[in-house]
Amino acid sequence: MVQVAVKRVYEEPHDNDGARVLIDKLWPRGVRKDQLVMDAWYKEVTPSSDLRNWFHEDPVGRWPAFRNAYLHELAQCKAQAEALLEEQKQDKVTLLYAAKDNSRNHAIVLKEYLDKLKLG
Repeated sequence: MVQVAVKRVYEEPHDNDGARVLIDKLWPRGVRKDQLVMDAWYKEVTPSSDLRNWFHEDPVGRWPAFRNAYLHELAQCKAQAEALLEEQKQDKVTLLYAAKDNSRNHAIVLKEYLDKLKLG
């Protein structure tokens, strides 16, 4: 079974990261494309622009509603989420994100969703 981890895109890569998958809709600020060590970029499983912009206005206050809305969006793109796990062909997938908040971001929600998908 594939293990899913999350990591800021600005952190150093490690051998135990497995497949490194960028999961931001926009390219991370301050990172040159030739510098980022990644295996894939899955824009399809990111929050919609409207949801992302709404959440960024008040991340602390809107976190519970954002989480629920994003889980709903993920349910609409289940095939792409499954592909993220299946296409990497490794025991571990590390989801790379640029958000500053390590406890309230879309990567955490996506990991939760992928973990549930793995369980069937």
